[in-house]
Formats: sequence, structure tokens, C-alpha cells
Amino acid sequence: MAIRAVVFDVFGTLVYMRERRRPFRRLVGLLEARGRHGQAGDAARIMSRDVGLAGAVALLGAELGAQELASLERDLQAELASVRLFDDTAATLQALRARGLKLGLCSNLAAPYAPPVRALLPFELDAYAWSFEVGAVKPDPAIYAHVCERLGCAPAEVLMIGDTRADDWLGPRDFGMHSRWLRREGGDAREETIAGLDQVPAEVERLAD
Repeated sequence: MAIRAVVFDVFGTLVYMRERRRPFRRLVGLLEARGRHGQAGDAARIMSRDVGLAGAVALLGAELGAQELASLERDLQAELASVRLFDDTAATLQALRARGLKLGLCSNLAAPYAPPVRALLPFELDAYAWSFEVGAVKPDPAIYAHVCERLGCAPAEVLMIGDTRADDWLGPRDFGMHSRWLRREGGDAREETIAGLDQVPAEVERLAD
């Protein structure tokens, strides 16, 4: 079955942050310092709900002072302002669109990070599977099902590209999609590993053979 669509992870794949302050991680740390015991699912709960920092505090059943929250918000705004496309992102998206392929995003992401990403893309994509809208985080099959449905494609017609082994390579593959693990640092000769987005069009062609 030929590839009809390519789906990308976002951070570490299409975009990066020049200034990392990790406000949501700091938030959890501050709550732990106040006596709330962190839970393994805290990050997933935040990323699967459409909430900002204040909403995350409420979601975790906690309280935080106004000054601390304002400090976290400043860190968040600094991160959002520092989001940039990787050098190979725009050209790759344009090359794939020129081939008539549908394009989508599938990302585990806290809600505030989505708008700056969409603003940087060279054009609107065909489908978006944000974890905070879907209510599920990778590698939950529900998020892959969502993006395939939005694209109007069977899983076997979709190629997923991302920089996380479990979420972007193994998870989609187990769901029935094709997948490639993006490792920009190199150092891995596996067949399903690529070193840059400029290799994606060739992978599409290879899968069509």
C-alpha cells in the first residue's frame, strides 16, 4: 500500500527551543516542595488536557502563590518566544506537499506550545493530533488513530517521523503505521533510522517500491 501521508512529531523533530526553562517541570517541583507527592502520570495528565500553568495547578489538585505562578509564566513566555524551525523543516514539508502527500502533526504537548508551532509552519497542514485536544498521549494508540482518521488514511498509508523511540517509532509501528526514528546526532545504522528530515522524501519513495 503506497504512502499517502506523512505525520511528524513536533519538538525535536520540526522545531526546537533556543531557551529551555521547563516551566511545567518547575511547577511540579514547586508543588512537591510544598508537600504534594509527584505521581508518574502527572506530565501525561497535563499534556492530555487543554490547560495552561494555572490550569495545571488546579488539575493536580494543588495551590500556588501568585508570585510563583507569575515567575513560571515568564519562563513559559520566554520558551515560546524562542521556538524555531530546524533548518530542514520548511523545505521538507514543501517537498512532500509538492508530491501530493497529506501532512500532519502528532505531538505530546502542553497546550500553550501549539500556537507558536503553527505560526512557524510554512503552511497549514492537513491534520493535527495534539495530545491536549485528543485526550491521549503517545504511545497510546488513540492518538495515532486520531491523526489517521483526520487524514482520511489507513495506518498502513501513513509514515510517522519523530525523535522519540517509543512514541514516534515503536508506537506507530505497533499501530500499523510505517515509522522512522529521527536521530539528528547520528550514531545508529538501523534501517528505520534517519539523520535528518531531508531524508524523508527518499523514505517515502523507498516504501513505494
